[in-house]
Amino acid sequence: MASMDKIALLELIRKIGLEDGNVDFLREGLKVLAEAVMDAEVSQLIGAERFERSTERKNYRNGYRRREWDTRVGTIELQIPKLRKGSYFPSLLEPRRRAEKALLNVSQGS
Repeated sequence: MASMDKIALLELIRKIGLEDGNVDFLREGLKVLAEAVMDAEVSQLIGAERFERSTERKNYRNGYRRREWDTRVGTIELQIPKLRKGSYFPSLLEPRRRAEKALLNVSQGS
């Protein structure tokens, strides 16, 4: 993973699941995983990690936009990274579709 190592990700998922009994553990886990995938894609696209100075950098991050994503575990509100120049659309989503079908296709290698 780009900026978040596996142990930190597991700790975050455990913390989310344990702090509030009303939090849906699967939905929050899927949100964390999807946002980590998007962060890694953007880092590769721009040539630098978050807050990293690099001569290889091609672009800069410019905040986030929200998008709802309908999954079997419920609707998840994702924070999709924006770029200063150009645009970024996550590979795990399909344009104009809010369902998780695209994530299944990406994870199965189709």
